[in-house]
Formats: sequence, C-alpha cells, structure tokens
Amino acid sequence: MPGEIKYMRASEVKPGSFIMIDGFPCRVTKVDKSKPGKHGATKARIEAVGIFDNQKRNDLVPTSADLASPMLEKETAQVIADLGHAFQLMSLNTYETFELPKESAKDADGTVEPGKEVEIITFEKNRKITRVKG
Repeated sequence: MPGEIKYMRASEVKPGSFIMIDGFPCRVTKVDKSKPGKHGATKARIEAVGIFDNQKRNDLVPTSADLASPMLEKETAQVIADLGHAFQLMSLNTYETFELPKESAKDADGTVEPGKEVEIITFEKNRKITRVKG
C-alpha cells in the first residue's frame, strides 16, 4: 500500500535503498560507516537524494538505529495526451485517469509522448514518472 513505512537497521542501508530523511522519501547515494570510538558506537553517515524533489539530504545515525523506509508502489500507465503543462495518463492496473506535471517526467529514461507506456512510482499522494517502457 503506498504511503506505508517499514523499518530497517542503519547498518543494513546500502546505496540504492529508500529511506525517509526529514519526512521525505529519498534514494540513498552513499553510506560511510565510522569505527567505534572512545565515546560512542559506530555511526553511519548517509547521503541521499529526494525522490520527488531531487534535494540532497544527509543523515548521521548510530548503525544500531532503526530508519523508516517508504513502501513505494510501482505501476504502469499509458500516456493519453500531452496537455502542454502536464501529461494525462491512465493506470493500466485500475484504468483511473490522472494528470502529472511535466516536471515529474524530467528524470525519466526515454521520451514521454502520447501512446507510450511509462512506469510510475507512488508514495502517499506523490507520483513520478521513472521510465518509458519499450
């Protein structure tokens, strides 16, 4: 279900994982783990990029900490129309039609145009086109 959260240990986080930082779902780009020191446990420095806003975010947590990981839903949709400012899409799972602004497709692999199928990720009320199929 989109919008759900599961938890994972900071020691299990790897580049490509999805975690929540400051309430935003992010894709991890880099993880550095420090050695335990005189005054504390091993720490993980996590660098990530926001999935929907492309903002860089950092987090420094003990490796024993539990981090929230967003449950992203992937679905396939067909582009029905180019509305100038947005794309009109139809979900191939539920046949629901909806609009996404063109900015949501700027990181997509391929050219988004009417008639093509695209992959969309969803978390809560946010949607983003991730790639063009075929």
